Amino acid sequence: MTIYSIGDLSRLAGVKVTTIRFYEQRGVMPEPGRSLSGQRRYDEAALQRLTFIRHARDLGFDLDDIVELASLTDSPDQSCLTAHEIADRQRQAVERRLLALQALKKELDRMIVCCKGGEVGDCRLIEVLGDHALCISATHRSDEG
Repeated sequence: MTIYSIGDLSRLAGVKVTTIRFYEQRGVMPEPGRSLSGQRRYDEAALQRLTFIRHARDLGFDLDDIVELASLTDSPDQSCLTAHEIADRQRQAVERRLLALQALKKELDRMIVCCKGGEVGDCRLIEVLGDHALCISATHRSDEG
């Protein structure tokens, strides 16, 4: 049986040590065993769980969904309907973001075309950036405020 230190686990899974600790604190990763000196020790199951989490994060799943998806792996005989529903919600969220990005690209294209390449004082691009009302659509507004 292979046992990994937190540093080894970090390198093998391609995540930072602080990320592993964060996942443990959030309950996404189970608390590891400890050596006699108190160092965290991980087994192959922990490495598999961490790579599962990393892949799910790469696909944009939030931590709550990852916790739920990971918990499903503990009961392999149950229906995968829940996993399907979570993945479908994520796909829909991706589609919404794609539409927003397409609108953003369209607005940037329009702004670039309007810029004649003269002086900044006469630059339509700078003007539009300063006055959101001049944009075609508000769909590209950030959620920051």
